[in-house]
Amino acid sequence: MRRIIGVGETVLDIIFRNDQPVKAVPGGSAFNAIVSIGRAGMPCVMATEVGDDHVGDIVTAFLRDNNVDTSYVFRAEGTQSHVSLAFLDDNNDAQYQFYKNHAVLTMHKNMPDVREGDVVLFGSFFAINPNLREYVRVFLQMAKERGAILYYDINFRASHLKDLPKTFDYILENMRLATVVRGSAEDFDILFNTRDVDAIYKERIAPYCPCLIYTDAARPIELRTPVVAASFPAEPIETVSTIGAGDNFNAGFCYALLKENVTQPQSLRVLPQERWSPLVAMGQRFSSAVCRSLDNYIPKGFIAG
Repeated sequence: MRRIIGVGETVLDIIFRNDQPVKAVPGGSAFNAIVSIGRAGMPCVMATEVGDDHVGDIVTAFLRDNNVDTSYVFRAEGTQSHVSLAFLDDNNDAQYQFYKNHAVLTMHKNMPDVREGDVVLFGSFFAINPNLREYVRVFLQMAKERGAILYYDINFRASHLKDLPKTFDYILENMRLATVVRGSAEDFDILFNTRDVDAIYKERIAPYCPCLIYTDAARPIELRTPVVAASFPAEPIETVSTIGAGDNFNAGFCYALLKENVTQPQSLRVLPQERWSPLVAMGQRFSSAVCRSLDNYIPKGFIAG
């Protein structure tokens, strides 16, 4: 049975509106995606690290309650779980403050056993953290060698700009290993000082990875591969919060890879546009659903189709 394997950091997101806390939910880029995938009924695993505190208890129980395999949730003894504060503005977009100690991360050496046709979802600072790079690199290389589809969400925040000189090569290495790279306009502006999708694909992505998905808030989603250059209009919706919007695009896309029976990494580089359309559309469906609430994931009972 094929699975979707999320690898990433977990935090407790405390959400503020008008400077008052309104909700606290477990989060993290890969975490949000995997919870949605579990809620949609697709087999999935989360590989992450949390503290041996009450927040870690909340996170682990929450994953189990949402049909996610927690065999690879590592409880780091003597540490505190990470917390983020998300402040919603008038457009319901979030500005973040993080309370983390990346220096104490050790990550579980017992990583998931990847099989041919599995989908591995990874990204954010977790995927380039120098303290974890040894484990992450070995795992990704193993997954690639075994025939998994590797989906890399760059998700590089401005708060980590000071870390870019020592992590930039890791971003390039992740792109070499990836089957699909997704990045936002903001990501590429920070990394390459441009939002020109064709220049980004030709000069920055294609030398490393054949497939690029470029997102830019409510603007059309851009797809570039060796055989496809396409735009997919974004569905206009009234948002409650954009927290988790990109993560859930990832979730829907990875869900659709299994649903549409896309099994081979090499097939994506020659996939025609009509085969990409349902993958992107499912990403948009998941993303739109999560923007209508303060949760980081699709609602329970969501029918993916």
